[in-house]
Amino acid sequence: MSQNPVEIAVGGVVLAAAIGFAVYAGQAAGLSRSGDSYELKASFRSVEGISVGTDVRLAGVKIGSISNLDLDPQTYRAMATLTVSQDIQVPDDSAAVISSEGLLGGNFVEISPGGSLDYFDPGGEFTDTQGSVSLISLLVKFVSGSSDE
Repeated sequence: MSQNPVEIAVGGVVLAAAIGFAVYAGQAAGLSRSGDSYELKASFRSVEGISVGTDVRLAGVKIGSISNLDLDPQTYRAMATLTVSQDIQVPDDSAAVISSEGLLGGNFVEISPGGSLDYFDPGGEFTDTQGSVSLISLLVKFVSGSSDE
């Protein structure tokens, strides 16, 4: 077994690159669990298209992610737990809307800020929510020509 200095240097560079990619992937996936975030709750009629890890955005900028999805057995509504960056204060009259990035894009939760001067406390719950709209049902309505007038 030879210990060529060039082989050792190349191995070190490859190892450093692998560690860099692992750190980047962990940050991009939201796996860092530091204490610089807080949780908010939102109740949706349908959470079709989102899952744990889905982005939470404000004005198109990612400010957090979905950390948990549950079903409320009394109301049969989906309860989402949103983990939001501690730096962002969300007005307590804001709306949480499940939006789509486009026809082929994924879904995300968009927070539409309200005008209140009071902000959500950690664990606060959105009262104004809008669930996801099924693209298939919209296409069926368009093709069949039906409307809800």
